[in-house]
Amino acid sequence: MSERLILENLQKLPENLRNEVLDFIAFLVSKNKKSAVIEKKRPKFGSAKGKYEMSSDFDAPLEDFKEYM
Repeated sequence: MSERLILENLQKLPENLRNEVLDFIAFLVSKNKKSAVIEKKRPKFGSAKGKYEMSSDFDAPLEDFKEYM
């Protein structure tokens, strides 16, 4: 749809409906900005490989909890 056609149809509307169109345009602009923010790059699976190291006794029971076991 061309801008000229939009303007022609906008001029046919009464003033109160023109204001509603402006409000709707503002809503669409803010919605578009929010969706651009949401589309962040997600980390790829395995991208942290080698950055963290777990101890060999990770699954071993902790001394602090021996009385509860």
